[in-house]
Amino acid sequence: MRALGSEQGLDELLRVVQRSGRPEDVLAWLGQRTATAAAWVCPGGRIAAATDGFPREAVEALGEQLERLADGRLGAATTRHGDLEVRLEACGRHAPRPVLVTVGAAGLSREAAALVSRAGGLLHLLGEAHRADHGARGYEEKARALRFAVLTALMTGDVTLARRMTHRDVPPVLDAERVRVHLLHCPPADRDRLASTFQDASGYHGAGLMVHCPAFLDHLICPIAERDGDGEGSGGRGPDDRLAGVLRRLVRENPGYALGVSRPHPIAATATAYGEAVHALAVARNSPERLAVYHGSPSLLPLLPRPAALSWARAHVEPLLGEAKITQDVIRLAVAFPRAAVARLLGISRTTVTAHCGRAQRALRADLGDVRVRAVLDLALALNGLPPEPGVEATPVPPSLGHLLRSAPALEWATGFLQPLGEAAHRDLHTTVRTWVGHNTDAQRAAEALALSRNTVRARLRTAERLLNRDLLTTGSGLHDVVHALVATDHRALSGDESGHCAPWFRRDGAP
Repeated sequence: MRALGSEQGLDELLRVVQRSGRPEDVLAWLGQRTATAAAWVCPGGRIAAATDGFPREAVEALGEQLERLADGRLGAATTRHGDLEVRLEACGRHAPRPVLVTVGAAGLSREAAALVSRAGGLLHLLGEAHRADHGARGYEEKARALRFAVLTALMTGDVTLARRMTHRDVPPVLDAERVRVHLLHCPPADRDRLASTFQDASGYHGAGLMVHCPAFLDHLICPIAERDGDGEGSGGRGPDDRLAGVLRRLVRENPGYALGVSRPHPIAATATAYGEAVHALAVARNSPERLAVYHGSPSLLPLLPRPAALSWARAHVEPLLGEAKITQDVIRLAVAFPRAAVARLLGISRTTVTAHCGRAQRALRADLGDVRVRAVLDLALALNGLPPEPGVEATPVPPSLGHLLRSAPALEWATGFLQPLGEAAHRDLHTTVRTWVGHNTDAQRAAEALALSRNTVRARLRTAERLLNRDLLTTGSGLHDVVHALVATDHRALSGDESGHCAPWFRRDGAP
């Protein structure tokens, strides 16, 4: 086939590149226009792409010439391979260079040779673009891994370690005294695009970070520095306007998005801020605005009488301390997260998580499939992990959990926590939540006990999430507060029936 005129051929070649960008398609088009077979040969003689029927043995026979072209000693060459005319042209300015090889029954016309040269130049540019894109993806992956490592250090309260990880390029959020955590719910496929779009040249996101949550694939965790003061209610200017504004705009413009925002916290308390953001997100997903700032009640933990609580917690977790550290690490996560999420967090299989949970169950003589058991263990682990306070020692005789939860501060907390469920406008919610917990959060069994549909129970639970400012259904991380509040105010909430019998799980020996 006769080659097109120079200008017409170049226009058509550019359309092929724009439409496809694949070397194979460019070579196929070139072969049709110049009546040749063509191949794109990498330095070292490897054929990266070729047209159908290209005589690959020709490349093997041209080893020395290919080497001279690749290292810059030649720019182009013409030779014979049997009855075929072979043309070789090196592309690019820097050695080692790729070579475009065309093979035909006759030599190329001037117009065809020019078209081959232009095609070679475009193939070289496509290769450079591919390498640049590959390098960019590698950079994105490293930046993403670093952001996750920084967040992990912040979640453990180790700000110094987080700063050391970033070496001399410390992100602004690590210079902040206080942060808010913004937790964005979005389709999993959008996370890469969002983190890349709003990433700055240093791999961070202005005064914040956008970090892929490893446990929940539709969450982006965004700690953002609080500026000029303590933020909300203090006269401060609040979180950095740019990234916070971007997140809010994304929620406004995308119906499938939702955003939960914590209160401002010292940067060393990022984990606390994250927990608040999780609860706020549960509220946001049930609100028309799909955005909520945490306004929930305080945690039970600091309200328990410390010496007695420490004594109980140490006695409760003591059997677990004899297990391997990995088992302890798994259980600390498994009491609050689904097992699939724990597996992703720790980079192990779900089967392995289940095996470690089995070991812990045997050690504790407790069923971790029971939400009430998990709530007790979560509280014990949290108490046992608190830093020591000067002059505070555990009592010699461990009390029961029932005794702790009926202390005046804990009872006052529980009453206030559950108060929204008892208001006249929501008088059915308390019974629904209590029955749902009593049936181990099985909505179908709770619905049967209440003579309601499962959808009605779920709808009431979503309302309870909003009123309590706690996540009950997505991650379940707020469910343990509900369990403890129900124990403090009503034993029957945990017995699984309405008989009035106390739940036999406060201690492993069955004592209340």
